[in-house]
Amino acid sequence: MLGDVECEARPSAEKKVVILGGGPNRIGQGIEFDYCCCHACFALTDVGYETIMVNCNPETVSTDYDTSDRLYFEPLTFEHVMEILNVEQRNGTLHGVIVQFGGQTPLKLAKALEEHGIPILGTTPDAIDLAEDRERFQDLVNKLKLKQPKNGIASTEAEAMQIADQIGFPLVIRPSYVLGGRAMEIVHNKEQLEKYINNAVVVSGSSPVLLDGYLAGAVECDVDALCDGEDVHIAGIMQHIEEAGVHSGDSACSLPPYSLSEKVIAKLEEQTKALAIGLNVVGLMNVQFAIKDEEVYLIEVNPRASRTVPFVAKATDSAIASIAARLMAGEKLSDFSKRESYKQKDYQEKFPKTDPMTLADPNMPWFSVKEAVMPFARFPGVDTILGPEMRSTGEVMGWDRNFARAFLKAQLGAGMTLPTSGKVFFSIKDSDKTPLLLETAKLLTEIGFDLIATRGTAKFIQKNGINCDTVNKVHEGRPNIVDRMKNNEISLVMNTTEGVQSIRDSRDIRSVALFDKIPYFTTAAAANAAALAIQSYADGELEVKPLQN
Repeated sequence: MLGDVECEARPSAEKKVVILGGGPNRIGQGIEFDYCCCHACFALTDVGYETIMVNCNPETVSTDYDTSDRLYFEPLTFEHVMEILNVEQRNGTLHGVIVQFGGQTPLKLAKALEEHGIPILGTTPDAIDLAEDRERFQDLVNKLKLKQPKNGIASTEAEAMQIADQIGFPLVIRPSYVLGGRAMEIVHNKEQLEKYINNAVVVSGSSPVLLDGYLAGAVECDVDALCDGEDVHIAGIMQHIEEAGVHSGDSACSLPPYSLSEKVIAKLEEQTKALAIGLNVVGLMNVQFAIKDEEVYLIEVNPRASRTVPFVAKATDSAIASIAARLMAGEKLSDFSKRESYKQKDYQEKFPKTDPMTLADPNMPWFSVKEAVMPFARFPGVDTILGPEMRSTGEVMGWDRNFARAFLKAQLGAGMTLPTSGKVFFSIKDSDKTPLLLETAKLLTEIGFDLIATRGTAKFIQKNGINCDTVNKVHEGRPNIVDRMKNNEISLVMNTTEGVQSIRDSRDIRSVALFDKIPYFTTAAAANAAALAIQSYADGELEVKPLQN
């Protein structure tokens, strides 16, 4: 009979924990967060909690019938989640709700749930808001005496223009409270800034935009950490291979860092620990830093699980999402044993068998390299240049005792086969005409490649004693570089750009490289890593080690 509704959810008398999932997968918020939700379920089940999963995406492992004890397929809105919690509270004990593992979607519900008397496990909603609110966070940064790029927050177009004058161009601009760098751009002049404000976002007091000085040529790092509110464990320090300004989800990265000094690594650890205690984090935390001239600059802090968690867990063989879930449920870091430092043992020849529920030393004697997988082949006409807005839809990992070979394996995993001979094309922006470019060019010529470049780049390379031919840009007449690429004369492209006109001029190069499956790199650091990887081919066949052994 219409109106007679039976509730199928008969709450048990158990002590229960509710885990909010990430909802629909999309660029910037994908399966990495589902991984965290699953491991939280498994870990809390092991210590006696009834786990309740709330998610609305059937294409995830967290919504498999055997992942959690109870599963609700419901939209991740306050009304739906609150209704579920009201039902579950009728019997048993609700220990709390975990919002840290589903990305930004459940995080937005934390404050409203707490206001309605729901216990939030882990980092408090106030601490989450402190990390997200630029003005409150600035006070904490000043208190801890940390460095940040010049920045400001604007609620009107006039304010944005005024802040831009103070910071100077180029600068990074984005809306507040977003994930995956959505609507984030690097702007080089006032015209671009005006266009962004008028077309890309609605700027108001309730939805301000954030403006940060762009640290050109800086090295970016991600740090994942565990904290119980008192102690901090550094789970992993990842050095991005692309420079700062490329979204962390699109950049290849190395764990441990492959070129940072011990002094810088010590600073990263020290500042991460200070932030974790300052924010009173309980569970996982991710911090992004930029390093320029040995100085460490704080970019942002996320007091939640980040998309790097599965990579760090696999690279270190430490179940950091599971440990974080148990910290949120009330355990302490001191309850988990620490592995001895790798410096005390020789692990060069054998991947050690370890207990995943232990805290690993992130300074390992081998390298794990994560590479992003891009969907460009499925979207003809899309420009492949990387920037602050995330575009990747997957990732792979290469592992080796040598960084270059780990990077090479990651490229192969991502579907890019690097050439061992042929002609390399260089077109490099002025700010990248540095010793690193010369090192890359020299290395490739020593391997046996021929070099060809646009006039300005060729002149710089030739001036430093390296042989390099010249080729026309697209608008300089024919035959030009695109003709050479279409004639299969180019086996590798290294093209970095700066400014609107330069990006527009070189778009044809990137499009042809994508269509003809010519390996291409759009940052100087990635180009250098590729040259090192190609050189490592000469060291012999790649080895494969089964991780389960």
